Amino acid sequence: MLCRRAAWHGAAQPHSRAAMEHWQSFGPRPAPQGAWAEAFPAAMPDGSALALPLRDLGATGVAGFVANQAAFAVVHRLAGWMTDLARPLGAEVVVGLPTLGQVFAPLVAEALSHANWVAPGWSRKRWYEERLSVPAQSITSPGERRLWLDPRLLSRLAGRRVLLVDDVISTGASARAGLALLAAAGVTPVALLVAMAQGDRWMRDWADAVPVRAVFATPVFARAAAGWVPLPATAPHEICPLMPKDLAA
Repeated sequence: MLCRRAAWHGAAQPHSRAAMEHWQSFGPRPAPQGAWAEAFPAAMPDGSALALPLRDLGATGVAGFVANQAAFAVVHRLAGWMTDLARPLGAEVVVGLPTLGQVFAPLVAEALSHANWVAPGWSRKRWYEERLSVPAQSITSPGERRLWLDPRLLSRLAGRRVLLVDDVISTGASARAGLALLAAAGVTPVALLVAMAQGDRWMRDWADAVPVRAVFATPVFARAAAGWVPLPATAPHEICPLMPKDLAA
């Protein structure tokens, strides 16, 4: 269970059921710690926390979130917060990045009373055109592949305010591929909307023309003898307007 004390304090349970039950429910937010061993409790806008497993990237680590493994209750509450962030943007159509951004995109679009949404994909259909594809890779899928947009969907985008949706922004590689694909369709989105900002690495060369909004943010972690230590000022809480300042600390 998410709320077990061992989960927050990172007790070694590599083969336990508890170690596999991340992102299944929200729990109380524990007291801050200097280091975390296996899981990190990410603060949510309502004061609760979501236990996220810490992923070893070598010299650094990050808190992971896999949307299509999350419980429905978690997905729907995150989608609700994403919708709250989306409303002021005045989007007329939602584009969901594959694969995990498409967990949230239809929920946000429906909550905004849209009739449909737009789903780029990784596979090419017979009628797709090369001009509506871009190379893409991500932190979780480092091998290069191509992102495609069905040309039959161009009419949904033309002349409309477009919101780009993904699950997480980390290095920004997936999001930049989404921006490039929309640019090929003649579109600059009003914003990128994500559930989680995974550190600040993506911010170094992000285009200011496209603002980013997130429900919550987590830091980059440094390896230490005591566990994984959050690096100061690496969780971009400034893009999470729903988070009370005392919760974002």
